[in-house]
Amino acid sequence: MKPFKAIGGMLAVCCALFFAHTATAVELAGVKLDDSVKVANQDLRLNGAGIRIKVIFKVYVAGLYLADKKTTTADVLAAPGARRVHIVMLRDVGSEEFGKAFTSGIDQNTDANERAALSAPMAKFNAMFSSVSQLKEGDVLNVDWLPGSGMTVQLNGKRILEPINDAAFYNAVLRIWLGAKPVDDKLKRQLLGEQ
Repeated sequence: MKPFKAIGGMLAVCCALFFAHTATAVELAGVKLDDSVKVANQDLRLNGAGIRIKVIFKVYVAGLYLADKKTTTADVLAAPGARRVHIVMLRDVGSEEFGKAFTSGIDQNTDANERAALSAPMAKFNAMFSSVSQLKEGDVLNVDWLPGSGMTVQLNGKRILEPINDAAFYNAVLRIWLGAKPVDDKLKRQLLGEQ
C-alpha cells in the first residue's frame, strides 16, 4: 500500500506544479503571454504585461521579459543580460504610423544631447520600418537586447533589424513605455508589475 501512497503523493505534487506553472501565464485581449521565454540562451520571466490603448482603441499587447523582477524604470534600464519587449498587434497599423509612434516615444523621453548621440542607431531603426509595409492584427514583434550582440527586432520570428550594439539606444527604446513620459501611463505600471 505504501508504494501507492508514494505514487499518489508524487502525482499530487506534479499536478500542483503543473497548475502553478499554467496559472502564471497571462492572457490579455485573447493574447496568451508565456510566463518565461529564452533569449540568447538566457531564461527570462514575464515582469509585467498590459494593453496599449490609444484613445479608445486597443492597439497591441506588450510584455516585458527580464531575468529578475524589476519594479522601477531605473532598475529595468540597469538590468544586466538579455531583455525583451514582446508586442502582439491587436489591429492593423501602417508601419509609417507605427514608426512615427516609436520615434515620438523616444523623442519625448530623451533630451537633445541624447538624441544627437543616438542619431546613427536611430537612422537604422527608422529604416527598419520602411522595410515593412504594415503591421497586421496578430503580428508578433520582439524587441530584444542580446548581450555581446546588441538590439535586434523580429517580426513573426524573422529578423528585420540587424543588431545595433548600443545599450543607450536600447534603453531609449525601453523608455517609450517606461520613461518619464511613457506612451501609456497604465501600460507603464503594468509592465513594471504594479497592476
